[in-house]
Amino acid sequence: MNTLLRILKHRLQDSTDAARALGPTALARIEARVRDSEQHHTGEICVCVEASLPLSYLWRGASARDRALTQFGKLRVWDTEANNGVLIYLLLVEHQVEIVADRGLNHHVSAAQWQAVLDTMRADFQAGRFESGLLTAVDQVDRLLRTVCPLPASQQPVNEIADAVRLN
Repeated sequence: MNTLLRILKHRLQDSTDAARALGPTALARIEARVRDSEQHHTGEICVCVEASLPLSYLWRGASARDRALTQFGKLRVWDTEANNGVLIYLLLVEHQVEIVADRGLNHHVSAAQWQAVLDTMRADFQAGRFESGLLTAVDQVDRLLRTVCPLPASQQPVNEIADAVRLN
């Protein structure tokens, strides 16, 4: 897609489009799924949905992955005690999804495992089933985190990152 067409496409979307794609009920269900998940492992899951990229990203031809990496830092997903935060990022206008995992998970979860999660979600996102895709993503990330960083029976869960979906 040429740069000007991409810019136009992105400028026609804003945060109200993100709120419309995932209404209050869907947002509450996703938040509850994240909260429930975090009762069983020490990892932190953060879901971020953006309608479009900022103009500065579009001018330089940045990708959804570039933005996801920025949001990973901006939302402080990297700042967990065990370095086991995971960002699930959805760029609505391009139906692109990215997963960014903290360095504490790199030795335990392979790139192929993260790719499998992405591949499963893409079909839902391409069909416009954003809630379903995000719930599936949370469930799959939950299964991985329960395996690599289970919550010890003697430990209470600590919530280091808010569970609410970040909409931009």
